[in-house]
Amino acid sequence: MTFDEILKIRRSVRSYDSRLVKEEDIRAICEAARLAPSAHNSQTWRFVAVTERDRIEKICDEAMLPIIRNSWMKTAPLLIVGCSKLDFVTNKVGSFITGIEYYQIDLGIAMEHMVLKATDLGLGTCWIGWFSEKKVKEILEIPKSIKVLALLTVGYPKNITIIKEKKRKSLEEILYREKWRPG
Repeated sequence: MTFDEILKIRRSVRSYDSRLVKEEDIRAICEAARLAPSAHNSQTWRFVAVTERDRIEKICDEAMLPIIRNSWMKTAPLLIVGCSKLDFVTNKVGSFITGIEYYQIDLGIAMEHMVLKATDLGLGTCWIGWFSEKKVKEILEIPKSIKVLALLTVGYPKNITIIKEKKRKSLEEILYREKWRPG
């Protein structure tokens, strides 16, 4: 599969079949994240791969915020929790000076590497950002000093259908040349 094909078939999957994700695939997905760039090469990302059914269900039942419960995530055989271990220079001093939270950018890049690698392996994924960081930390025994920023479900899509073209804005609507052009 070419990179362009991966980009075109990638989609958010919210229903998984019962097949487990192989250990070598989990490692390949995390290796893709490990190779991602980071500000000042700080590599502050950390990941918790959760495959225990009870723990995934507990996160789903207790750590999801109200209104959007994301109960479908119980069908995922793998949940990857994206964390950041903030370093002093890049993530404290640098962020103070520029106002840019580099660790968030870095984790986003690393987790998107995971998404693309999972797609390449025939797996589906879905980002989740609607959760209680405090509850996730409690359930997974993550130290207070670590930031939990995103969850990623991973597994084999339950219903494979013909993937139609995603509705996206045209390039002309999102790309400006030389200066900002309000649209």
